Amino acid sequence: MKKNFLAAAITIVVLAAFVIPGSGLAQQPGIKRTELQRHDLSIPGHETIQVRVDFDPGAMTPRLSHPGEEVIYVLQGWLEYQVGHDPPLRLRTGDVLFIPAGTVHTAKNVGEGKAAELTTYVVKKGKRLIVIVR
Repeated sequence: MKKNFLAAAITIVVLAAFVIPGSGLAQQPGIKRTELQRHDLSIPGHETIQVRVDFDPGAMTPRLSHPGEEVIYVLQGWLEYQVGHDPPLRLRTGDVLFIPAGTVHTAKNVGEGKAAELTTYVVKKGKRLIVIVR
């Protein structure tokens, strides 16, 4: 009985991280997202979320979008971004990128070592932060 209760509780927590908007960040193999801070904005219904994203060599995000703007600062390495229908863009340590709300994009570590970015999202509260696009 205790095992069934524990299994059910774990299942609920795991599902909540993926179902409840804003409750968790999707993780892909070779990519680690660490939420650093989250604050309400003076714009009603909006918040800012700051995340460090670490990429193993060759790691790539799926096609995704966000319910608000994304501002990227490359902390280390080489990252290639495909934003909308624009040609691929390669950024290195110290470069920045702005991605408009709802724009489908991907990011890939194209360097030989690890890569990392500091990402700041300005998004609508209560929406899923990462929307995977098939």
